[in-house]
Formats: sequence, C-alpha cells, structure tokens
Amino acid sequence: MEKLDPRTTALVLIDLQKGIAPFAGGPHSSAEVNARAGRLAARFRELKAPVVLVRVGWSADGGDMLHPLADEAPRNTTLPAHWWEYADELDVADGDIHITKRQWGAFHGTELELQLRRRGITQIVLGGISTNIGVESTARNAFELGFHQVLVEDAMSSSNADHHRFAVENIFPRLGRVRSTEQVLAMLA
Repeated sequence: MEKLDPRTTALVLIDLQKGIAPFAGGPHSSAEVNARAGRLAARFRELKAPVVLVRVGWSADGGDMLHPLADEAPRNTTLPAHWWEYADELDVADGDIHITKRQWGAFHGTELELQLRRRGITQIVLGGISTNIGVESTARNAFELGFHQVLVEDAMSSSNADHHRFAVENIFPRLGRVRSTEQVLAMLA
C-alpha cells in the first residue's frame, strides 16, 4: 500500500476562499471540496505536517494584477468584501502557512518553495479551486521544481466538469499521482 510520510509531505490548498467558491461549477461543489479539504487539513495537523493555505488577490487599484494581451482578458479587478476569507470548513489553525499569490500558480512570486524546502518537504498533496487554473498551474510548477505530488481529485473542482476531467485525466497523471480524499487519508494512516 502507498504511504505518505508526514515528515516530508505538506498539504497545499489552492484558492479555497469565499470569493472563489462560486467558480466551482463541477464536478464537485465548493461545499464538497471545502469539506474534503477540511478533513485533509485536520489530519495533516494531527500528524504535525504542514498545511499551506494559498489565496489569490490583488491590491485595491489592481496594479499587481497581470494584464496580458489576451483574447480573454481579466474581467474585473474589484474584489467583493468576502473575497479573502478562507472557507469555514478549513478550520484555519495558528500553525498554518499562508501564501498570497497574484497569478494562477502558487510558486512564482511567492515564498511557497522557500516555506516547503526549509521544512524538508519533498512531496505535496494538492487540492483547490479551480482544477485547470490555479491547481494545474501550481502542479506544473511543482513538477518543474522536483516536488512529488498527490493530486486529490475530489478535493478540487473547476468552472465545469469537462475542464476538471481534462486536467485530471490528461495532465495530472503526468505530474504525479491522482487519488481521492479517502485514498490520501489511508496513505497517511
């Protein structure tokens, strides 16, 4: 049976914040994703393994937001009042590591890699919203940086089930291992 060593494994949760929750269109609802992520976070904390909570956002003037020349440019730089709040189900703890990103992926321009390396982390368990945007970008970066990964299929969701399914079936198996919440919890037993 596969095992995860809590001494070298961290849970990294992408954009499980109230302002992002409405973007979970499928196949899992934000409530389902948050509940599963909350279970994973509780178990990692029990084992004294790092829990990393990553949020995305920008300054009030949007000056630190990417403005690419793209066919579909960012729609809005004004963030709703509850944007930054973590999902209640995460039960944020004092020892959790907080990372703020200004783009899709959680590594570039943040201290995520530093926080993981200094703790001796070689493997991450990854979930969040949105599967094919923030989670996939982070997974690709983690792969390039040499981290081993377990991607928790039912602790992530996308704007629609087809986008989620494409990443899970075609991209993630090339970057790491795709498992369910129950499988990850068993791997930590």
